[in-house]
Amino acid sequence: MIGRFTHETRGKGLHEVTRLVQQVVDRSGIDEGLCTVMIQHTSASLTIQENADPSARRDLQDWLERHVPEGDPAFTHTAEGPDDMPSHIRAALTSTTLSIPVVHGRLALGTWQGVYLWEHRRRGSGRRCVVHVGP
Repeated sequence: MIGRFTHETRGKGLHEVTRLVQQVVDRSGIDEGLCTVMIQHTSASLTIQENADPSARRDLQDWLERHVPEGDPAFTHTAEGPDDMPSHIRAALTSTTLSIPVVHGRLALGTWQGVYLWEHRRRGSGRRCVVHVGP
């Protein structure tokens, strides 16, 4: 079963989308199988991360920004602004696809895990994801 969702972001950061992914799993009726989530963008990514303490997400965001800063004079891809090429690199270093087992109709995430859409651009955007759930 294929499902889709769009999540509106308001700028950089990790946005939890676990509920949206689980809704697709629910509609699939699959009790056990695999859920694959893919983001259809090159300047945002997906990750499974701690959903209890927001400081973990802030630290991840800060670390990635320190290692892939905006304004690097070596970047030639600058037509969409100074945050565009760093966003592509950040997406390449993280994940654009996740695979999560489905057990008893639920995403088999750990106690403190959530699925996050990681927006790498300063401006918000409607980010599209495709979800496949199969036995």
